[in-house]
Amino acid sequence: MKRQEDGEKNEQRHDNLAHYLPNSTMPWWKTRHFLVLNWLILIVSLTSTNTGYDGSLLNAFQSMPDWMSAMGHPEGAVLGAIANGVVFGVLLSTLVASTISDRLGRRHAITIGDVIMIIGTIIQSCAGTWLHVNGNDKQETSRRTYAMFLVARIILGFGNGVATIASPPLISELSYPTHRQAVTAFFNSNWYLGAIISSWVSFGTRNVGRNWSWRIPSIIQGFFPLAQICLIYFVPESPRFLISKGRNSEAREILLKYHGGGNEEECGALVDFEMSEIELAIEQEKYANHFSYLSFFKTPGNRKRLFILCFLGVIMQLSGNGLVSYYLSIVLNSIGITSTSQQLIFNGGLMIYNYGISIIINLFAHNHTRRRTVFITSVASMLLTYVIWTILSAINQQRNFEDSSLGKGVMAMIFLYYLAYNLGLNGLPYLYLTEILPFTIRTKGINLCVLVQQIIQIYNGFVNPIAMDAIEWRYYIVYCCILAVELVVVYLTWVETSGRTLEEVVEVFGESITDHDIEHLKKNKAMAEHRENVSSDGDNVDKTSSTENENNLLA
Repeated sequence: MKRQEDGEKNEQRHDNLAHYLPNSTMPWWKTRHFLVLNWLILIVSLTSTNTGYDGSLLNAFQSMPDWMSAMGHPEGAVLGAIANGVVFGVLLSTLVASTISDRLGRRHAITIGDVIMIIGTIIQSCAGTWLHVNGNDKQETSRRTYAMFLVARIILGFGNGVATIASPPLISELSYPTHRQAVTAFFNSNWYLGAIISSWVSFGTRNVGRNWSWRIPSIIQGFFPLAQICLIYFVPESPRFLISKGRNSEAREILLKYHGGGNEEECGALVDFEMSEIELAIEQEKYANHFSYLSFFKTPGNRKRLFILCFLGVIMQLSGNGLVSYYLSIVLNSIGITSTSQQLIFNGGLMIYNYGISIIINLFAHNHTRRRTVFITSVASMLLTYVIWTILSAINQQRNFEDSSLGKGVMAMIFLYYLAYNLGLNGLPYLYLTEILPFTIRTKGINLCVLVQQIIQIYNGFVNPIAMDAIEWRYYIVYCCILAVELVVVYLTWVETSGRTLEEVVEVFGESITDHDIEHLKKNKAMAEHRENVSSDGDNVDKTSSTENENNLLA
């Protein structure tokens, strides 16, 4: 009986948003305010482009003799340390990133992160430039250049971490309700845009002498954070952040402008509904959670959220992608592709393929599929490709890499693997995180997920190159086992969030929408209908809306 009543309440909740959406047959790209809003959200996505540029850059550098010579030919743990430089920086940023975002606002946090990244880019580009060692000691010069480069990467990571924690919440909280799934998922797709630019810039500079082959790509790395600084304040602040600071009128103006095109008569009801949901959710969360990380341990729903976000961080970085993304040159060497030009061309082509696939998936698939189903399909497909990849690599090594068809088979598995990875672990995780986390702990939850990812990347950075050198193709078996475990955990523990607004997802964590909440929304519906009837008297309606919201929140 109770389950039936809950179902009726949920159905009533889900019908509310549809009731307020304006009737329009015009596609979003022909609607000016939607087009402007989505272009502005693209500016926020440049944060992911910064990350992708750096990830591909280190891959390219490992294929450049000049860079290897300048750094003293690092390998094993030494190479792992420089690969993890950004990781160390991001780890440090998790101490302050969510606090900066929650107190100063999403846009200010992104700006602060970009400024720090530009400082890191300058240091990285100048690594070794001013070093003068008596006796022209090349070994000592290499050690100092390496140290300077490592420090620069830590600074880059710190700035990137601050910006990354703020960006997905801003996108999710600013986007139009029916566009939120696509634009939030698209955020991480731009990782590949940065990787494409990085890989082909590196290919173009590969034969430039006097260490400019790697300095030029390093200098260009500062372009994206600089561009984002120049553009970010054209992006409006998160309405949810503004409401949490008591700036409700500013939030309503933003929602009306970008969700309703400034048309009070047609879209005022939708804006009032969104305002009402956000206000109610934030007030309830304030009393229940008190903005602390301890909130994750206070209720069964939050404990489940904590487990999911931590495990999501694990599968994003420990599903075999770290082996390919950051050590592609080692993987290609293992299948007999050793030429610098061949490796850079392969890397560039792979990034273009990934970008195209991720755009198609994130713009079209996530609007029409269930989250849990996509995660399960993605992990299962990665497991299958890794098993085949392992078998082909074993046979290829036994034949001394003389059978080119086996090497091509491994290359094909790399492309199929990334198809599976992009399906569930490229754009979907940040969409999923913003859905399962309520506003007051949203940036904290994303902060924890990023922290887990960086811890896993430390493993990837140090263990992967050592293990590949020691046991070669047999190391792939480890990831086959890990993927199998991940598949079981996702199947047994993941929850479904599709078809709900950000404020309605509490239902799937056993935190039922109460009768008071339903009554609040009924009153809001009556108020919105009243607005439609007396839209010419907007001032009186605003006063009525404000009074009813205050009375409901105090009830």
